[in-house]
Amino acid sequence: MKYRALYHGSKQIVEFPIIRVTRYNKDFYFGFYCTEFRGQAIRWATRFTGAGVFNEYRFVLREPMSVLRFPKMSEEWLDFVIACRNGVPHAYDIVEGPMADDQIFNYVQNYLDGKISRAAFWELARFKHPTHQVSFHSSRALACLQFVRGIEVADEV
Repeated sequence: MKYRALYHGSKQIVEFPIIRVTRYNKDFYFGFYCTEFRGQAIRWATRFTGAGVFNEYRFVLREPMSVLRFPKMSEEWLDFVIACRNGVPHAYDIVEGPMADDQIFNYVQNYLDGKISRAAFWELARFKHPTHQVSFHSSRALACLQFVRGIEVADEV
């Protein structure tokens, strides 16, 4: 069975992922977030204290699930992120697409607050480096992840 490698940055080893409901809504709502970019997962792991754990998983879609994929930032992606960030739930098991990192999210917030137009959002967002996230929103989806290893990492700055 062919698998994809996915990564999760954390303060600890996450052998058994869970869906965390937090104070703040995420890009694709509450879920367990991974990426296919190693460097991005390391940045997630080290973002607050300079040290953390890089977790690696094998991902195999084992059964039919409700999956939403955004190959790139688009009008549909923006509308979905805005809805999720505003607390609107969805019924997808897995959502995959670009990440609204802190800077992109600031652009989203400025658009929501009426400080910039939608066209200005796209003008600012197009110069950002690629990001990627896969969010898991059900126990069925989490069962598609097999823990491989957790490695302690440190920020090299």
